[in-house]
Amino acid sequence: MPDTARRGLLIILSSPSGAGKSTLAKRLMSWDPTLRFSVSATTRDPRTGETDGVEYFFKTRAEFEAMVVQGDMLEHAEVFGNFYGTPKGPVEAAMGEGRDTLFDVDWQGGQQIRNSTLGKDVVSIFILPPSIAALEDRLRSRAQDSDDVIRSRMEKSLAEISHWSEYDYVLVNDDLDRAEEMLRTILTAERNRRDRQVGLSEFVRKLNREFDAR
Repeated sequence: MPDTARRGLLIILSSPSGAGKSTLAKRLMSWDPTLRFSVSATTRDPRTGETDGVEYFFKTRAEFEAMVVQGDMLEHAEVFGNFYGTPKGPVEAAMGEGRDTLFDVDWQGGQQIRNSTLGKDVVSIFILPPSIAALEDRLRSRAQDSDDVIRSRMEKSLAEISHWSEYDYVLVNDDLDRAEEMLRTILTAERNRRDRQVGLSEFVRKLNREFDAR
């Protein structure tokens, strides 16, 4: 059967820090280069080497607040005095082209996206570590954070994990290759859902007309 047009998906990946979410997101995008990674907007100043529209959309506080008031943000939050959020426009444009957008957000961001006007096309996936000890080992193996920062991340992980039941799918990342394979399977199945294939009804009517013409 030929491909039928479909709406793009909003794929939410969430996990506690160190569970492998970012690595799996990169693998998924390498597997399918048509995937679009969501670029957030922020009110913080650009860092050296950062480009507007690549790492972030850099906005003034007034611009950001105006976007929130106008309903142009799918989700947003204030973190350490700066706003971060997901502009709706680029996501809607990708959906109209049948392209999927991948979101690397926490449970609060995921909740806001699911409750948005685009919520019916959300597929939410939570990544769990195989154990708390493995989670801490992964954080320490990065050799990037102090003990205080790691302790803070571990405390936040407890809060993150408590929201696992709010997601459509939950994967335990005890083997990176197997977790990636499961993600691919989920994405393939969700793309082929009957209600997401825009041209499917017309395709079936065409088949019926072919039967009538026999």
